[in-house]
Amino acid sequence: MSRYVASFEIDSQTDSYAARRILERVYDTIREESSSGREDSDDTSELLESFKTLRDAAKRPTTGKLTITYEQYDDEFEN
Repeated sequence: MSRYVASFEIDSQTDSYAARRILERVYDTIREESSSGREDSDDTSELLESFKTLRDAAKRPTTGKLTITYEQYDDEFEN
């Protein structure tokens, strides 16, 4: 497994806007992927709800830190 971490310090209105756009795009991507022919699973619904909560919270500009962790597993997809 490989792990990648990106952290963003949010200390200005511009930073807050950028973080909000990142979360909006991630939410839109997850929503599109989950509705493009895949069966709706509890995992997908839970993930989508989590990102919706983050996206909605980012609409209020505040200072803070956004950390994104991406884990890539070495396993292949099953057919």
